[in-house]
Amino acid sequence: MNATHRPSNAEIVGSLYQAFGAGDIAHILDQLTDDIAWDADWTANSAQLAGIAHMAARKGPAEVAEFFALLADWTFHDFTVLDVIGGGGQVVAEIRVDVTLPGGARITDDELHLWSFDENGKVTRFRHYADTAKHIAAYTGR
Repeated sequence: MNATHRPSNAEIVGSLYQAFGAGDIAHILDQLTDDIAWDADWTANSAQLAGIAHMAARKGPAEVAEFFALLADWTFHDFTVLDVIGGGGQVVAEIRVDVTLPGGARITDDELHLWSFDENGKVTRFRHYADTAKHIAAYTGR
Protein backbone atom coordinates (compact mmCIF):
# COMPACT_ATOMS: atom_id res chain seq x y z
CA MET A 1 0.00 0.00 0.00
CA ASN A 2 1.48 3.33 -1.04
CA ALA A 3 0.86 6.32 1.19
CA THR A 4 -0.15 9.48 -0.57
CA HIS A 5 2.76 11.92 -0.60
CA ARG A 6 1.89 15.26 0.94
CA PRO A 7 4.22 17.91 -0.42
CA SER A 8 6.55 19.57 2.05
CA ASN A 9 5.74 23.13 3.04
CA ALA A 10 8.75 24.28 0.99
CA GLU A 11 7.31 22.47 -2.04
CA ILE A 12 3.95 24.14 -1.42
CA VAL A 13 5.64 27.56 -1.35
CA GLY A 14 7.38 26.74 -4.63
CA SER A 15 4.02 25.80 -6.15
CA LEU A 16 2.52 29.10 -4.94
CA TYR A 17 5.18 31.10 -6.80
CA GLN A 18 4.64 28.95 -9.90
CA ALA A 19 0.92 29.69 -9.67
CA PHE A 20 1.65 33.41 -9.28
CA GLY A 21 3.83 33.34 -12.40
CA ALA A 22 1.03 31.60 -14.29
CA GLY A 23 -1.60 34.04 -13.04
CA ASP A 24 -3.39 31.26 -11.13
CA ILE A 25 -4.44 33.31 -8.12
CA ALA A 26 -7.32 30.91 -7.39
CA HIS A 27 -4.76 28.17 -6.63
CA ILE A 28 -2.95 30.46 -4.20
CA LEU A 29 -6.16 31.45 -2.43
CA ASP A 30 -7.12 27.77 -2.15
CA GLN A 31 -3.95 27.09 -0.13
CA LEU A 32 -4.84 29.64 2.58
CA THR A 33 -6.69 29.06 5.83
CA ASP A 34 -9.97 30.93 6.30
CA ASP A 35 -8.27 33.16 8.91
CA ILE A 36 -5.01 33.80 7.02
CA ALA A 37 -3.06 36.76 8.43
CA TRP A 38 -1.48 38.42 5.36
CA ASP A 39 0.94 41.07 6.60
CA ALA A 40 -1.62 41.43 9.38
CA ASP A 41 0.32 40.73 12.54
CA TRP A 42 2.96 43.45 12.64
CA THR A 43 3.35 45.52 15.79
CA ALA A 44 4.33 48.62 13.82
CA ASN A 45 5.08 48.31 10.11
CA SER A 46 6.21 51.64 8.66
CA ALA A 47 4.73 50.90 5.22
CA GLN A 48 1.37 50.12 6.78
CA LEU A 49 1.53 53.25 8.92
CA ALA A 50 2.23 55.23 5.72
CA GLY A 51 -0.85 53.71 4.03
CA ILE A 52 0.96 51.72 1.33
CA ALA A 53 -1.87 49.68 -0.19
CA HIS A 54 0.10 46.59 -1.21
CA MET A 55 1.60 46.29 2.28
CA ALA A 56 -1.75 46.69 4.11
CA ALA A 57 -2.83 44.18 6.73
CA ARG A 58 -5.28 41.64 5.33
CA LYS A 59 -7.29 38.86 6.96
CA GLY A 60 -8.93 36.00 5.10
CA PRO A 61 -8.72 34.88 1.46
CA ALA A 62 -11.11 37.58 0.18
CA GLU A 63 -8.81 40.34 1.46
CA VAL A 64 -5.75 38.51 0.10
CA ALA A 65 -7.51 38.46 -3.29
CA GLU A 66 -7.61 42.28 -3.05
CA PHE A 67 -3.80 42.24 -2.67
CA PHE A 68 -3.44 40.27 -5.90
CA ALA A 69 -5.93 42.57 -7.64
CA LEU A 70 -3.58 45.48 -6.86
CA LEU A 71 -0.63 43.59 -8.35
CA ALA A 72 -2.57 43.01 -11.58
CA ASP A 73 -2.01 46.70 -12.40
CA TRP A 74 1.76 46.49 -11.91
CA THR A 75 4.33 45.96 -14.65
CA PHE A 76 6.73 43.22 -13.59
CA HIS A 77 10.20 43.51 -15.10
CA ASP A 78 11.59 40.76 -12.86
CA PHE A 79 10.25 38.46 -10.19
CA THR A 80 12.81 35.82 -9.34
CA VAL A 81 12.59 33.28 -6.56
CA LEU A 82 16.24 32.97 -5.55
CA ASP A 83 15.75 30.33 -2.87
CA VAL A 84 13.14 28.61 -0.75
CA ILE A 85 14.33 27.52 2.68
CA GLY A 86 12.64 25.90 5.62
CA GLY A 87 10.86 23.02 7.11
CA GLY A 88 8.34 22.38 9.78
CA GLY A 89 5.83 25.16 10.18
CA GLN A 90 7.72 27.99 8.47
CA VAL A 91 9.30 28.55 5.07
CA VAL A 92 11.24 31.58 3.83
CA ALA A 93 11.61 32.58 0.19
CA GLU A 94 14.26 35.01 -1.04
CA ILE A 95 12.80 37.11 -3.84
CA ARG A 96 14.24 39.64 -6.28
CA VAL A 97 11.57 41.95 -7.65
CA ASP A 98 11.61 44.82 -10.14
CA VAL A 99 8.21 46.43 -10.79
CA THR A 100 6.68 49.62 -12.07
CA LEU A 101 3.63 50.81 -10.17
CA PRO A 102 0.58 52.26 -11.99
CA GLY A 103 1.75 55.84 -11.30
CA GLY A 104 5.08 55.14 -13.00
CA ALA A 105 7.31 54.70 -9.94
CA ARG A 106 9.70 51.78 -10.12
CA ILE A 107 10.74 49.56 -7.22
CA THR A 108 13.69 47.20 -7.35
CA ASP A 109 14.01 45.24 -4.13
CA ASP A 110 15.34 42.08 -2.55
CA GLU A 111 12.73 40.67 -0.20
CA LEU A 112 12.14 37.79 2.15
CA HIS A 113 8.68 36.25 2.31
CA LEU A 114 7.83 34.30 5.45
CA TRP A 115 5.13 31.64 5.08
CA SER A 116 3.64 29.91 8.14
CA PHE A 117 1.64 26.68 7.93
CA ASP A 118 -0.82 24.67 9.93
CA GLU A 119 -0.52 20.88 10.38
CA ASN A 120 -2.56 20.31 7.18
CA GLY A 121 -0.21 22.26 4.93
CA LYS A 122 -2.41 25.35 4.66
CA VAL A 123 -0.91 28.84 4.90
CA THR A 124 -1.87 30.58 8.16
CA ARG A 125 0.35 33.66 7.88
CA PHE A 126 2.36 35.54 5.28
CA ARG A 127 4.78 38.42 5.83
CA HIS A 128 6.76 40.59 3.41
CA TYR A 129 10.17 41.59 4.71
CA ALA A 130 11.11 44.38 2.31
CA ASP A 131 12.83 47.75 2.17
CA THR A 132 9.75 49.66 3.28
CA ALA A 133 11.48 53.01 2.63
CA LYS A 134 11.65 52.14 -1.09
CA HIS A 135 7.97 51.20 -1.15
CA ILE A 136 6.94 54.35 0.71
CA ALA A 137 9.05 56.55 -1.59
CA ALA A 138 7.63 54.93 -4.73
CA TYR A 139 4.05 55.20 -3.51
CA THR A 140 4.29 58.78 -2.27
CA GLY A 141 6.51 60.10 -5.05
CA ARG A 142 9.35 61.05 -2.72
